[in-house]
Amino acid sequence: MQLTNKTEKYVAFKVKTTNPKKYCVRPNSGIVLPGSSCNVTVTMQAQKEAPPEPCRDKFLVQSVVTPDGTTSKDITPEMFNKEDGRVVNEFKMRVIYIPANPPSPVPEGSEEGTPPRASSQENANQNFEEVSRSLEDTKEKSSEAWSAISKLTDEKSSALQQNQRLRQELEQIRKDISKSRAGGFSLMFVMLVGLLGVLVGYFVKRG
Repeated sequence: MQLTNKTEKYVAFKVKTTNPKKYCVRPNSGIVLPGSSCNVTVTMQAQKEAPPEPCRDKFLVQSVVTPDGTTSKDITPEMFNKEDGRVVNEFKMRVIYIPANPPSPVPEGSEEGTPPRASSQENANQNFEEVSRSLEDTKEKSSEAWSAISKLTDEKSSALQQNQRLRQELEQIRKDISKSRAGGFSLMFVMLVGLLGVLVGYFVKRG
């Protein structure tokens, strides 16, 4: 929680709880300078069993105006006594437990600072399942990719073979046309030679 001093005075604060063995408050007391704020962290200690519902734990935040220049070392329990007309502001807070999502009860035998083994095992199993699913998806996508590549390779090979056959057929057609042209030229040449021979014979006889 955050404590904010909106006054122009030095304010001392102290945080109390009905169950000090269960909660750790840092800092549990201090000085908030004029126009400044102070962050207070409340941590619940590790429990051997799930806390009862409803929770009856409470916190009390006390604050009192102090002389200028007061430091945290100058704070004493007497400063928060409502004697001698001293004004002590108090703010009470009730503890409400909010279950985690998903709920993760603390197993028996766990020690402070040691993460629950059951929860760690469940997290490890969940991470393993997620990694396994990811690998399976990757393998499936890889198989599909290789199948597509193989199909494209086969299509490319078929296209190259068909192109080769078309080239061979085109070359054969060109050769056939060349032979046809060559054969036509020889026949015409023979006919011309024969015609010239007939004409020469005709003129010789006539002469």
